[in-house]
Amino acid sequence: MSVKRDFLSMPAPENYVAGLGRGATGFTTRSDLGPAREGPSEEQMKEMLAKRAAQLGQAAPSAYGAVEKKEEDEEEDRFQDPDNEVGLFSTGLTFDAEDDEADRIYQEIDEKMDKRRRARRLAIPLPFSTLSPPPFALFKCSTCPLCRTDTDHILPYREAREKKERDEYERNNPKIQLQFADLKRALGSVSEDEWAALPEVGDMTGKAKRAREARLADRKSYAVPDSVLAAAQQAGQMETTISSSDGDGTMTNFASIGAANKSALQVRLDAASKIPGQQSTVSGTSTSVDPRGYITALEKTQSAGVEAPVEDINRARVLLESAVKTNIHNGPGYVALCRLEELAGKVSTAKRIISRGCELCPKSIVCWEENIRINQDNIHNAKIIAATAIKQNPKAIKLWEAAIALEQTSAARKKVTRQALDHNPQSVELWKSLINDTEDLESVRLLFAKAVDTVPLSEELWISYARVSDPDQAQQILNAARKAIPTSWAVWVQASRFQEQLGKDEICDRIMDRAVKALAKENAMPKREDWIHQAEICEEEGAVATARAIIKATVGWDLDEDDERKDVWLQDANNSSARGRYETARAILAHAVSHFTLSTTVWHAAADLEKRHGSTESLLHLMERAVNACPKSESLWLLYARELWATNQADEARTVCGRALNQLPGNENIYVRAVAFEVDASAYDKARYFLELAQQTSPTDRIYMKYATLERQLGNLDKAIDIANEALQTWPHAWKIHAIKGQIYESMSKLKEAQEAYSIGTRAAPKSPVLFILLSRLQERQGAIVKARSSLDRGRQQNPKTPELLLEAVRLERRANDSAQAQKLMAVALQECPNSGLLWAEKIMYLETRTQRKPRALEAIKKVENNAQLFVTVARLFWAERKLDKATNWFTKAIVLDADYGDGWVWYYKFLEMHGTEEKKADVINKCIASEPRHGEIWQSVAKDPKNFRKPLDEILKMAVAKAE
Repeated sequence: MSVKRDFLSMPAPENYVAGLGRGATGFTTRSDLGPAREGPSEEQMKEMLAKRAAQLGQAAPSAYGAVEKKEEDEEEDRFQDPDNEVGLFSTGLTFDAEDDEADRIYQEIDEKMDKRRRARRLAIPLPFSTLSPPPFALFKCSTCPLCRTDTDHILPYREAREKKERDEYERNNPKIQLQFADLKRALGSVSEDEWAALPEVGDMTGKAKRAREARLADRKSYAVPDSVLAAAQQAGQMETTISSSDGDGTMTNFASIGAANKSALQVRLDAASKIPGQQSTVSGTSTSVDPRGYITALEKTQSAGVEAPVEDINRARVLLESAVKTNIHNGPGYVALCRLEELAGKVSTAKRIISRGCELCPKSIVCWEENIRINQDNIHNAKIIAATAIKQNPKAIKLWEAAIALEQTSAARKKVTRQALDHNPQSVELWKSLINDTEDLESVRLLFAKAVDTVPLSEELWISYARVSDPDQAQQILNAARKAIPTSWAVWVQASRFQEQLGKDEICDRIMDRAVKALAKENAMPKREDWIHQAEICEEEGAVATARAIIKATVGWDLDEDDERKDVWLQDANNSSARGRYETARAILAHAVSHFTLSTTVWHAAADLEKRHGSTESLLHLMERAVNACPKSESLWLLYARELWATNQADEARTVCGRALNQLPGNENIYVRAVAFEVDASAYDKARYFLELAQQTSPTDRIYMKYATLERQLGNLDKAIDIANEALQTWPHAWKIHAIKGQIYESMSKLKEAQEAYSIGTRAAPKSPVLFILLSRLQERQGAIVKARSSLDRGRQQNPKTPELLLEAVRLERRANDSAQAQKLMAVALQECPNSGLLWAEKIMYLETRTQRKPRALEAIKKVENNAQLFVTVARLFWAERKLDKATNWFTKAIVLDADYGDGWVWYYKFLEMHGTEEKKADVINKCIASEPRHGEIWQSVAKDPKNFRKPLDEILKMAVAKAE
């Protein structure tokens, strides 16, 4: 009895198309077909035709040799009725006699063609190596496409060639399923866990489009409404009163908006004034953050006992509990949850959680450490926990250290430490702990000997052992350390420091030379920068000789002669000096001097270091070496003479000037310096002698100008004019002599002659803006405003885009009370010279309203970047607003940026006279004297006035402060 299978669980018949019996038309897609493959084989075709004939109740066709198959339980009656629609292939498409006849004819034709091919093959004898090309080829039956016999046979050459080409093509272009066949077979070994661990495929659809839309969204900008500015102004404030004049809230508070704008502008000003090389401390939009201050603030917040919000604790508790439940062996998760409960004040819960963590994670060191820490209120329990932890993890050094820390006495600590060393004899930390708990020096030495024998590769133990030993024994220990650790540079450094402590500084150089050779042989030579850092450490710890030896032996390492070694060494010296390591910088410069003896740059750098951070004797000794090495260097001679004069060694300074003139006869600068020395010493006759000698040996316009200036300062105005006239005959284009001549006539109240001198000068030296300015001012004092404008216009034509002439034209209109014309001229001036700090400062201070000064200052700083004159202007703005701290900050920035700008010192000292202390004012005066400023409108007007001849700088500073308005 046959059991009928469930219809839904039965496999679908071949070539089944759903709905075909109801008239539906089936279709096939690429997914149904799959990749391209060969058609059914001959046996499959025979079986399919026979099966279809059996289902239709017809005889099997003779094509392909198909035979009829009959089932034993088949009913013959069901096939007699043509209208009986049963079976899957009952579609009315029946085979008749004509179809059978056609199949038979095709079959006969195929058989006849096969006979002809076989007869042709048998007629060809073998071998056929003489045929070229052979028309036939010998094939094995396993590769033949026509037969399945066990004998060799012959194929026509065409078929052989086609088959060869087809095999070659299939080999070069394998099918997709063949390429990944090995990978498909390998998929059978993939486990279910590995399948589950495969990551999800990300959504890459429209990725580029989404990224482009995000970029466009970031570029969008919106105008900030007044309400946001008003809220920024009121942020952090607490109102305790209610104003009755507020109305219904529809009125805009423009005062608050202005204050908010002012605060935002101030922050932007501070951010724009950042000087390269300095750390900005401005908050707000500044991107410079002080990491130390930030961390300090965090520590103060934690130490102040600030409690976290309850909502944050609950949220964190849920997350951490989920983490430990998901992975019960997550040791750090238990630690984090324990500390969270401790922060929440639930110490007992925290202890219970960490105990649970230790049970589930017995190999987690952090869990045991946290368990010991949180149970330190009960030392007995903490010791039990530590013992259990060590039993589970006997190699954990941190657990042993925690157990040692629980002991109260030195003996107990040593006992635990020895037990720890039994399990971890290679631990340097445990050896150090045991040695630190030992007080007897001899016992300490014995422990060190045992330690270095057990851990021979520890530099720290060897060095510490040498430090506690006698000198002779220490040297032996360091020798043994070098043999044990041939790649250690620290041992060599310690050996040099040991010799320095013994007072044998000369041996330090030999030790470091040997160190370089030994380390280079072992390929363990550190970088040159690392050696410099080690030298700075030695200097900090007082080992100056060792630091010098390190620099001398290693500063040239890995630098070829073709490299720019001079620039590299100068930069290294500057970096060390900036870090406060002056001995290291001095050693680097000394090494540079030994290699570049004829370089004045290196000598000047060494002299500058000695002048700032050395002694007078060392500076003068260095300068003597410098002038002997570079006798033709004018700058070195002048610096040497100046330093001698500054140390009140006048005779030596004069001697140096004489030596310089012997080496550089007729040098103009040396004559000028000698004249300056004699003038400072009030030896005017000697000064005249040097000037007259210079006129004979090296007559220049500068020598004549200095001579005329000296006579003017001494009150000999007629002689000064004669000297100026004599000089103009030889140098008619020397604009400074024209200017001096006109100023002398002005001081003699001969305005007509002064105007003529200036006019001649403008024609002889048209490229000198100063002469046009002096001429216009003289004409303005005479009341000829139109002529003054004309003179400035001529100067602007001869010297286009000159800020000084443009500024004078603006000031001329401003002094004439023509503000509109001054504004127009300033606009033109800023178009011609948009990066002039001189013009921007004038515009901000005198041509802008009070409310617009800060915005203009910000605009100016962005255009001009770093300009001392602009910084002084901004400082004056803050000073006017009584913001003294900010004003001080900006004044400091100005004098740091350009110490030669005298007006910066003038305004800063004037500010300190009103708001500073005596100590601060004295400090500013000392720094001003050291800087010796020479530029600045107010400063030059006072310093170059003949009335202030030979007055000290501090007095000139105070006089300039009185003149500043």
